Amino acid sequence: MGTIVENLQRVKQRMEAAALRVGRAPEEISLVAVTKTVPIPRIREAIDAGITLFGENRVQEAREKVALLGRSRIRWHLIGHLQRNKVKYVFDLFDLIHSVDSLALAQEINKQGSKRNQVMPIFLQVNVAGEATKFGVSPEEALPLLKEMARLPYVAVRGLMTIPPLAEDAEASRPYFRELRLLRDEIAKVGIEGISLAELSMGMSNDYEVAIEEGATFVRIGSALFGPRST
Repeated sequence: MGTIVENLQRVKQRMEAAALRVGRAPEEISLVAVTKTVPIPRIREAIDAGITLFGENRVQEAREKVALLGRSRIRWHLIGHLQRNKVKYVFDLFDLIHSVDSLALAQEINKQGSKRNQVMPIFLQVNVAGEATKFGVSPEEALPLLKEMARLPYVAVRGLMTIPPLAEDAEASRPYFRELRLLRDEIAKVGIEGISLAELSMGMSNDYEVAIEEGATFVRIGSALFGPRST
């Protein structure tokens, strides 16, 4: 599998090539190193390799890692499902939440943000494929939901996120990435005041190059950097 330094170099080269294939600037795309189940020493290796942005799936696991690694040199994003009863913890842990999937969750984030006078940047998670096993709103629900979120002063919508159906062939993900981009473009035409849709969080280790070709600005990479997950 190689060292983290070697893996990072390989991933960055492939990210750059994918961007250039479709005439995009490689610097438009951010790599989120997914550290779910990754032990602290491996994360320290990643920091030493130059990675500054990490993604965690669970609040509890993130609390332990942020306590040890801090937030001064690195940033943390929440990329997994967020339960409402865990929202009170996120402001001390994360700089951005990729996975807001309901108005009720956004309202709870707003409530907790108001207590701290702190705005939380978020992405709206869209279940483009309509999979029952995945979180996220339907594409049809996205526009009315974003209009409601625009009224929440402590929630700052910055873009959309999706997770396509698991497939061995990266090309199988392309229609879902394209649909999210087209959905973003359609909603952007409406011009909801206070809502920014500049970012698209999509693509993981098996399909990030296709995601970049379809407009991703954040790709969430775990196993391509750290090797197969232990659990």
